[in-house]
Amino acid sequence: MKSRDRRQGIVLVHTGEGKGKSSSALGMVFRAAGWGMKVCVIQYIKGKWQTGEEKAAERFDNIEWHVLGDGFTWDTKNPEQDIKTSREIWAFSQQKILSEAYDLVVLDEINYCCGYNWISGEEIAQFITEKKPPWMHLVMTGRNAAKEVIEVANTVTEMSKVKHAFAEGIKAEQGIEF
Repeated sequence: MKSRDRRQGIVLVHTGEGKGKSSSALGMVFRAAGWGMKVCVIQYIKGKWQTGEEKAAERFDNIEWHVLGDGFTWDTKNPEQDIKTSREIWAFSQQKILSEAYDLVVLDEINYCCGYNWISGEEIAQFITEKKPPWMHLVMTGRNAAKEVIEVANTVTEMSKVKHAFAEGIKAEQGIEF
């Protein structure tokens, strides 16, 4: 593994309407862990779903996993609680990043929080440019990435939906969706 003093930390954003944003980020989690890097995954929206990725991560001693969200938000009954939860998770994320204990941090679905104006893109971009350790890799996923976050990122991928099984009435399938 490249030492921190020889590493250029990369900021990646996975956004767009298509599937695969979190899946791509979590692929990087296992790639980094395989190289012996210390990884932290913080999930903003997922709620208490048990996922295959989380179950696999339990087999690694260098992956720390936090599922902190209240669940999917498009049918929220309490937007004030969603804002509060998102702000708390953002504060927790900043602490984890500032601890310098990790080589890779994934903020899964944080972009949704920007899209709903619960956390400003400007605030996230400022934190990244001013406080993120320069050797740390950071991945942020979710639809509606803020333009300020896109501007400070090194790599931005927009997933576009061509077709999705849900439109055919196929519900989320274990091993594929979660």
